[in-house]
Amino acid sequence: MSTEGEDGRLPARPQPLPTSTPWPLPAGLHPLGMGAPRDGLLSVPEGAGAGPLPLIVMLHGATGHARRALKRLGSLADHALVLLPDSLGESWDVLEGGYGPDIRRLNAALERVFAAWPIDAARLAIAGFSDGASYALSLGLMNGDLFSHALCFSPGFAAPMGLAGRAAFFLSHGTEDEILPIATCSRRLMPKLERSGYQGQYMEFPGGHEVTEEVRAAALAFFLAGREAGAEPES
Repeated sequence: MSTEGEDGRLPARPQPLPTSTPWPLPAGLHPLGMGAPRDGLLSVPEGAGAGPLPLIVMLHGATGHARRALKRLGSLADHALVLLPDSLGESWDVLEGGYGPDIRRLNAALERVFAAWPIDAARLAIAGFSDGASYALSLGLMNGDLFSHALCFSPGFAAPMGLAGRAAFFLSHGTEDEILPIATCSRRLMPKLERSGYQGQYMEFPGGHEVTEEVRAAALAFFLAGREAGAEPES
């Protein structure tokens, strides 16, 4: 059995396509093409149909799926190409035995997107909600040389196998979250990121296990601001 992906690394990289490259698909939702029954989706925003696009890879929560993840993302999806993979299991591989199967599948999906679409590498985010946020946080730490940003909505943990690059992190959490309590989750995670030298933004809100419109607006502003090239974090 292949061991590729067990280190959590994603080798796919955006291709140097001409800035005038036309978008290969019209606005709307399209099958990702990764195979049934959990294929995933690609969401194309309205736009001019040419030129580089921000990209958001949005990960669903436990027992979730691509359409539910897109609903969580809400208005953020109007401003970027959105890759919506489905996990092979009920949650992501790190929660079901270790990195590998979902990493390989996600990398294959990224390679397809990078080969066909002009992507703005300064606005390339891994994002997720709940278990998907924990996975996004972990992938952002391990693949900060690919992702410029990590947008983590109500994460529970981080489980990186190593550190690479320096993504900018946005974390949000409801103060009344009964599924992943804020005190043992984001209030512990964000200070650890800051102590390790990562830049980011943290947002608490009065609410439960959810993504509010105010959170979406803040995450969008954080993401579209891009990032400056940063030094490697201390290990």
